[in-house]
Amino acid sequence: MDPTKNIKLRWLHGALHDISYELSRSHFSRFAHAWQPAINAHRCETCIRICVDLAGVDCSVIDLTVESRRVVIRGTRELPEPSRAEGHAVQLLAMEIDYGPFERQMTLPAEVEIDKAHAEQRNGLLWISLPLKQS
Repeated sequence: MDPTKNIKLRWLHGALHDISYELSRSHFSRFAHAWQPAINAHRCETCIRICVDLAGVDCSVIDLTVESRRVVIRGTRELPEPSRAEGHAVQLLAMEIDYGPFERQMTLPAEVEIDKAHAEQRNGLLWISLPLKQS
Protein backbone atom coordinates (compact mmCIF):
# COMPACT_ATOMS: atom_id res chain seq x y z
CA MET A 1 0.00 0.00 0.00
CA ASP A 2 1.21 3.50 -0.85
CA PRO A 3 2.47 5.23 2.40
CA THR A 4 0.73 8.47 1.38
CA LYS A 5 -2.63 6.69 1.07
CA ASN A 6 -2.01 5.02 4.45
CA ILE A 7 -1.45 8.42 6.12
CA LYS A 8 -4.56 9.86 4.44
CA LEU A 9 -6.63 6.88 5.59
CA ARG A 10 -5.43 7.27 9.18
CA TRP A 11 -6.21 10.99 9.06
CA LEU A 12 -9.66 10.28 7.62
CA HIS A 13 -10.30 7.62 10.26
CA GLY A 14 -9.36 10.08 13.02
CA ALA A 15 -11.55 12.82 11.53
CA LEU A 16 -14.51 10.45 11.25
CA HIS A 17 -14.00 9.36 14.85
CA ASP A 18 -14.02 12.98 16.05
CA ILE A 19 -17.20 13.71 14.10
CA SER A 20 -18.99 10.56 15.30
CA TYR A 21 -17.97 11.28 18.92
CA GLU A 22 -19.37 14.83 18.77
CA LEU A 23 -22.55 13.64 17.04
CA SER A 24 -23.13 10.99 19.70
CA ARG A 25 -22.68 13.60 22.43
CA SER A 26 -25.17 15.97 20.79
CA HIS A 27 -27.60 13.12 20.07
CA PHE A 28 -27.70 12.10 23.73
CA SER A 29 -27.67 15.68 25.00
CA ARG A 30 -30.48 16.70 27.34
CA PHE A 31 -29.83 20.45 26.94
CA ALA A 32 -32.85 20.87 24.66
CA HIS A 33 -35.19 20.18 27.59
CA ALA A 34 -34.94 19.55 31.31
CA TRP A 35 -34.74 16.02 32.67
CA GLN A 36 -36.51 14.93 35.86
CA PRO A 37 -34.58 13.42 38.77
CA ALA A 38 -36.12 10.41 40.51
CA ILE A 39 -37.81 11.03 43.87
CA ASN A 40 -39.26 9.13 46.81
CA ALA A 41 -41.87 11.01 48.83
CA HIS A 42 -43.49 10.07 52.15
CA ARG A 43 -46.21 11.69 54.20
CA CYS A 44 -45.24 11.19 57.84
CA GLU A 45 -47.21 12.09 60.97
CA THR A 46 -45.70 15.57 61.26
CA CYS A 47 -44.08 16.26 57.89
CA ILE A 48 -43.62 15.38 54.25
CA ARG A 49 -40.19 13.94 53.42
CA ILE A 50 -38.92 14.00 49.85
CA CYS A 51 -35.72 12.30 48.72
CA VAL A 52 -34.34 13.43 45.36
CA ASP A 53 -31.63 11.50 43.46
CA LEU A 54 -29.10 14.19 42.54
CA ALA A 55 -25.78 12.34 42.44
CA GLY A 56 -23.01 14.53 41.07
CA VAL A 57 -24.93 17.79 41.57
CA ASP A 58 -23.31 20.39 43.82
CA CYS A 59 -25.77 21.87 46.32
CA SER A 60 -24.78 25.39 45.21
CA VAL A 61 -26.55 24.86 41.84
CA ILE A 62 -29.79 23.50 43.30
CA ASP A 63 -32.74 25.90 43.39
CA LEU A 64 -35.44 24.70 45.80
CA THR A 65 -38.78 26.52 45.88
CA VAL A 66 -41.31 25.57 48.55
CA GLU A 67 -44.89 26.80 48.36
CA SER A 68 -47.73 25.86 50.68
CA ARG A 69 -48.81 22.94 48.45
CA ARG A 70 -46.02 22.58 45.91
CA VAL A 71 -42.27 21.97 45.71
CA VAL A 72 -40.06 22.79 42.71
CA ILE A 73 -36.45 21.60 42.42
CA ARG A 74 -34.26 23.01 39.62
CA GLY A 75 -30.59 22.94 38.75
CA THR A 76 -27.99 21.62 36.36
CA ARG A 77 -25.78 18.55 36.34
CA GLU A 78 -22.57 18.75 34.34
CA LEU A 79 -21.81 16.05 31.80
CA PRO A 80 -19.91 13.29 33.64
CA GLU A 81 -16.77 12.61 31.58
CA PRO A 82 -13.36 11.07 32.27
CA SER A 83 -10.85 13.44 33.86
CA ARG A 84 -7.85 14.72 31.90
CA ALA A 85 -5.64 12.45 34.01
CA GLU A 86 -7.53 9.45 32.63
CA GLY A 87 -6.83 10.51 29.07
CA HIS A 88 -8.94 11.50 26.08
CA ALA A 89 -12.05 9.35 25.54
CA VAL A 90 -11.56 7.39 22.33
CA GLN A 91 -14.94 5.66 22.14
CA LEU A 92 -18.36 6.22 23.68
CA LEU A 93 -19.60 2.89 25.02
CA ALA A 94 -22.73 4.00 26.89
CA MET A 95 -24.35 7.28 27.94
CA GLU A 96 -27.23 6.73 30.36
CA ILE A 97 -26.69 9.39 33.06
CA ASP A 98 -28.89 12.45 32.54
CA TYR A 99 -27.12 15.80 32.52
CA GLY A 100 -27.87 19.42 31.79
CA PRO A 101 -30.77 21.36 33.32
CA PHE A 102 -33.27 19.48 35.45
CA GLU A 103 -36.60 20.32 37.01
CA ARG A 104 -38.95 18.34 39.21
CA GLN A 105 -42.26 19.58 40.59
CA MET A 106 -44.46 17.89 43.13
CA THR A 107 -47.92 18.89 44.27
CA LEU A 108 -48.24 18.26 47.99
CA PRO A 109 -51.27 16.50 49.50
CA ALA A 110 -51.44 18.96 52.42
CA GLU A 111 -50.28 22.48 53.30
CA VAL A 112 -46.78 22.79 54.76
CA GLU A 113 -44.99 25.37 56.90
CA ILE A 114 -42.89 27.12 54.24
CA ASP A 115 -40.64 28.94 56.73
CA LYS A 116 -39.80 25.67 58.54
CA ALA A 117 -38.79 23.71 55.43
CA HIS A 118 -35.34 22.13 55.61
CA ALA A 119 -33.10 20.46 53.02
CA GLU A 120 -29.79 18.66 53.25
CA GLN A 121 -27.64 16.71 50.82
CA ARG A 122 -26.21 13.31 51.83
CA ASN A 123 -24.50 10.73 49.63
CA GLY A 124 -25.86 12.20 46.38
CA LEU A 125 -29.42 12.45 47.70
CA LEU A 126 -31.24 15.69 48.52
CA TRP A 127 -33.49 15.21 51.57
CA ILE A 128 -36.29 17.75 51.95
CA SER A 129 -38.33 17.96 55.16
CA LEU A 130 -41.59 19.91 55.01
CA PRO A 131 -43.43 20.20 58.35
CA LEU A 132 -47.20 19.91 57.95
CA LYS A 133 -49.25 23.02 58.71
CA GLN A 134 -51.34 22.56 61.87
CA SER A 135 -55.05 23.22 61.25
